[in-house]
Amino acid sequence: MPELSTTQRPSPGPAPDNHPALPPTALMQLATGFWSFKTYAGAIEIGLFDLLADGRELTVEEVSAGLGIAHRPADLLLAGCASLGLLDKSGAHYRNSAQAEEFLVKGRPYYFGGFVRYLDSREYPAWQHIVEALRTNRPTTWTPGTQESLFDTEDPEMMQMFWDCMYSVSVLTARTLAGVYDFTRHTRLLDVGGGAGAFPIELCHRFGHLSATVFDLPHVCDLARTKVTEAGLDGRIDAVAGDFHRDPALPGGYDAVILSMILHDWDEENGRALLRKVRAALPADGAVLICELLLNDERTGPPPAALMGMNMLVETEGGKNYSAAEYRRWLLDAGFARVEVLPVEAVGANGVVVGHVS
Repeated sequence: MPELSTTQRPSPGPAPDNHPALPPTALMQLATGFWSFKTYAGAIEIGLFDLLADGRELTVEEVSAGLGIAHRPADLLLAGCASLGLLDKSGAHYRNSAQAEEFLVKGRPYYFGGFVRYLDSREYPAWQHIVEALRTNRPTTWTPGTQESLFDTEDPEMMQMFWDCMYSVSVLTARTLAGVYDFTRHTRLLDVGGGAGAFPIELCHRFGHLSATVFDLPHVCDLARTKVTEAGLDGRIDAVAGDFHRDPALPGGYDAVILSMILHDWDEENGRALLRKVRAALPADGAVLICELLLNDERTGPPPAALMGMNMLVETEGGKNYSAAEYRRWLLDAGFARVEVLPVEAVGANGVVVGHVS
């Protein structure tokens, strides 16, 4: 059969609008994404941003000496971080970018390095076994059957790193939430699974009339109390020990409940059960705020939500990321009268689904 001419060859047709064809350069970026992450994580672990804190400007030679590494890796690390926008350069001198100075220097109020260090130490190795997780439908960061949960570990350093990680994400998400939701309508806040208390601390700093409680496991409450004391908020924020899955009811007396990055840890059955407990605990003027990376209704993105869902495969037995429409159904079925969705742009959420009792 003679070969078709160019004009005779059938056209493959346009790519679907929601899946445009990726050029080879984009495929290359996907394939080498870990280069960026490991450069970023390595710079935090070795203390580069701390060395350059408070406006210090250093040459390659000075960074080499300050970090105790050879000239070549110092040169490559500085170039890599500058290419990622984490450093600025003037002449021969490097300095932290404004973003790195605010978020990547230890001790800063909104330090984000805890999250990066946790990903690098725990999740990055686990993701190397993603095919195993896909084939077995089991997490790879811990072992169901021999451990009760991902929090069941004899490694206190890893658990401290986990709580530092969650605090990093939560405090930044809470800062964004404070700008889009009017907390003046509430007086007492319950943060269910609130960890070290990032949401109550940030929100009570922003809203002077507000008091709050962290509801979490006993050893987590100890961490929260320490953070609350450090924040100077004793008397306005307390911690109550409990298990929101096993306890028959949640503490009462609160007119707002926060569930931040909680529901994505569990399957639908557990999520619905928790929302029924929340509804039972709230008064007539109460509300629950679900802060999550929400999938769109078609479950095609956005990438932060979809890929966080993949991370739930690695980290949990039944967790996944859900859409706002799914949470709306759960809330209405649990007895909430109306639901609104507030778009946000935060590290831990792209939306807040608010369920109002009345």
